[in-house]
Amino acid sequence: MAHCPFDFFTDGKKHTICLVGGGGKTTVMYELAAAWAACGRKVLVLTSTHILCPADGSFAADAAAVHNLWQQGRYAVIGTTELSTGKLTVPPQDLYEALQLQADVILCEADGSRHHPCKVPAEHEPVLLPDSDIVLAVAGMDALGNSLQQACQRPQLAAALLGCSAEKIIDAQMLAALLLSEQGSRKNVGARAYYIVLNKCDLLKAAQQEEMRRLLVGKGIDEHRIWLRERGE
Repeated sequence: MAHCPFDFFTDGKKHTICLVGGGGKTTVMYELAAAWAACGRKVLVLTSTHILCPADGSFAADAAAVHNLWQQGRYAVIGTTELSTGKLTVPPQDLYEALQLQADVILCEADGSRHHPCKVPAEHEPVLLPDSDIVLAVAGMDALGNSLQQACQRPQLAAALLGCSAEKIIDAQMLAALLLSEQGSRKNVGARAYYIVLNKCDLLKAAQQEEMRRLLVGKGIDEHRIWLRERGE
């Protein structure tokens, strides 16, 4: 079960959460979904872009299948199967609207990164749900020590944003800048609550973890809205 330190995880309120960025969004999303479902909450999972169809039986083709999963104490994944790829895309609007009223928690992967640990969104990204109240930005700490070209999706956009070349080696300050910029992971967040997951922190020494936390807090992020997450947590 995910050991999520964020206040919204245990506040008992209804939340619609969009996950953006890179470095493990899908893993974090399903961990949170499983943990909330284990607490007896009705959890709905979807994407506004593309995700793989889960192989664990959590995909629900219609409302009846969703309710069946909820009755079993499981989360339900909805979406439209894309024939060319087999992936799930945006679910039918009428299905989402009906289930939106009944779900306790909605989790939406709202951004793709093609497995890169960090990214800068293109003009059409991210696709945040209009009713979402929380944005959860994810970045993999394996980005550090690699170049933007190697570790960042849309490296040329990242280079333009940071004012450097795409061959520049990513350090903590650069990664923090991508997470905090309204052209980066904070794009279109607006009045939504903004939280950050630093993924794969077990790759870093304690001093490096603290440096990342310090940089983010120094730029105005509440320390309680930063999750230093290790693999397998």
